[in-house]
Amino acid sequence: MEEQKQEETVKRLSGEEEEHKLESESESVQALPSDAVKELLSEGVCARCIFRLFGLHGRVYASPPSLSSLSPTTHQLCTLCFGILQFTCYSDDTQTLLQNHNLPLLIADTVKRHAYQFNTFSLEVSIPPIILHNDNSLRSYMKTKFGSQPWFQENLHTGCISTKDALKFSLIYPLENLLECKSSMGDFRIRLTYTHPKASKGDQKGSDSAQTCKRRKIGESNIDGERPFSNSLENDFSDCGEFLLEKPNEPCHFAFFCYRTPLYFGGRYLKYSRNVSQTCWIIDDERMGEASVEEIIGGNILQSCQGDSFKFHAAGREDIDVRMLGPGRPFLVEVQNARHIPSELFVKDVEKKINNMEKKLVRVKNLKLVGSDGWDLMREGEAEKQKQYAALVWISRPLKDEDFQCISSHKDLKLLQRTPIRVLHRRSPLDREKIIHWMKIEAIAGSSQYFLLHLCTQAGTYIKEFVHGDLGRTHPSIGSILGCRAEILQLDVTDIKMECFLT
Repeated sequence: MEEQKQEETVKRLSGEEEEHKLESESESVQALPSDAVKELLSEGVCARCIFRLFGLHGRVYASPPSLSSLSPTTHQLCTLCFGILQFTCYSDDTQTLLQNHNLPLLIADTVKRHAYQFNTFSLEVSIPPIILHNDNSLRSYMKTKFGSQPWFQENLHTGCISTKDALKFSLIYPLENLLECKSSMGDFRIRLTYTHPKASKGDQKGSDSAQTCKRRKIGESNIDGERPFSNSLENDFSDCGEFLLEKPNEPCHFAFFCYRTPLYFGGRYLKYSRNVSQTCWIIDDERMGEASVEEIIGGNILQSCQGDSFKFHAAGREDIDVRMLGPGRPFLVEVQNARHIPSELFVKDVEKKINNMEKKLVRVKNLKLVGSDGWDLMREGEAEKQKQYAALVWISRPLKDEDFQCISSHKDLKLLQRTPIRVLHRRSPLDREKIIHWMKIEAIAGSSQYFLLHLCTQAGTYIKEFVHGDLGRTHPSIGSILGCRAEILQLDVTDIKMECFLT
């Protein structure tokens, strides 16, 4: 009961605060200099552009008061914003002309139709450079026409609102009601793009003006980091007492879409099959291997998020015939434009689904939703990471007792590896220095020429070539150390010394 009373009190105070803001904004509109407003209206400037020229903020853009008492209302395109703030534009999506359209409702319906899950949204707006050129031209004209009046001098200090910010003010408040959430910078974005044929033909003057404004970086950010246009235009345009802006023949073209910034899933994978590649591998339209780690893990995550596509990233890679065992290899799955944000419990269900597949080709450990800082975790220590392997080796003579001591005595063994013959077709021919930190032999019962070689190496060491020597391109090698021919029959990665995604 007490909580309910508190909620009602908060709502009442919030409503009173909102009414106070509306009253304040209405008073600000009424306080605008009538002679300047009449002048602007007569030149075809729309109400929202007039409000932003005088630096008004807030909800006044969402439901702009009528200025018809100062000048007859017309339905012509605004000479300043080309219809952008009148919600009049040519829709590239529907190939129709939208006139005084309920743009917030159109956007909200589209967002709902795509079935995104989100708690907040943010607006991104792109407008043609000619709009900025128009702003600067009009400001120069107003300086000449009204520069001596007190209100103009005061306005120089308060600043003007850019078309982008005015459009955001116009849309954000109704969208918050329609989408039932607040606007703030988050992962769900609504992007509006306006273009105009005049700008696309190359309005050099407008483009130069835009670059000048960018170089100056004048003003403070208003919404989402947008900057208002320049108030100091003495050097941009010559003073002129005439209104030089042309009346537009056609409105801007308009397109919009919504999207989510990438979601990142991190974890570790184990690969139990010697016929599964890390990524999808196709040569001459023929698939190599029966599956890929990328498809098994990424495909299941993509399906759960209802995204458009995914990218698979791993901390290194193993050959198709090499198993990945031990604690597994760190990986990231980057999902593009996900409609669904899975909960922690849902992510665990995805992990179980992958691990319970009929063919036990791949297993996932510690799968979780991570931020973009997952990249930092992956890169941290990647260049210096150590890897441990277990290799099944055959040699051309029986194993001797002294071979065990000979192999284990080598600590931090330096070797020189030329790019292996088997990868020369896709790798640059280079000489690489690598380190074998330690190694030891494990005998196999009943076999004198076969043994398991356990070793820990620097990342990037070619293990197969270290065993057989690659026709002398890797030196030293197991064959050269033991003084006989050596061949590797099987190889497993048993550990990757990295901290990320271990728990």
